[in-house]
Amino acid sequence: MRAILILFLSALPALAEPEEAIGILNPEEMTIARILDDVARGETSMMHCAAGYGITKKGDHDHARDVFEACARDGWTGAMTWMAQLDDNGLGAPDEDPGRAANWDRMAAEAGDPVGQFNYGLDLMRGRGVAQDQAAGRALVDRAAAAGLPVAQRLQAAGYDLDEVTPDADDWKYEKRLY
Repeated sequence: MRAILILFLSALPALAEPEEAIGILNPEEMTIARILDDVARGETSMMHCAAGYGITKKGDHDHARDVFEACARDGWTGAMTWMAQLDDNGLGAPDEDPGRAANWDRMAAEAGDPVGQFNYGLDLMRGRGVAQDQAAGRALVDRAAAAGLPVAQRLQAAGYDLDEVTPDADDWKYEKRLY
């Protein structure tokens, strides 16, 4: 009986299907490489989109753009606001692009995202990337505040003084340039 069992067990590898027929036996999980592969195949999810944050925070802005653009295309508004941040600061791009950043903010705002409403409201109030429109900007900040966004509520309480929500280190970015 023991000899039959040994013979049977030794034959199992020969009876197994080839690896190509059953796919990858131990696929990567929860790695940046896996996320990038999934996104390249057109797969996005909340987890993929959230991983874009870690990718950009590690300084890999090119790959973060790949993730955020795919997620934004699929309607994830948080990815739209991250694309705006990347474009506004020229991360993973040759230079900053305030117009493109404002467009991402606008898309998130139109989709009902309070952060997008707040950010696009700031764009309009500053005239950064779009024509300046104080009234429209304040209306969007008000919508974000009504949705419960604390920073929008803080801006309202400060009488819409943009210095309340803008670090002084960014003052140069919002100066009106004559060139």
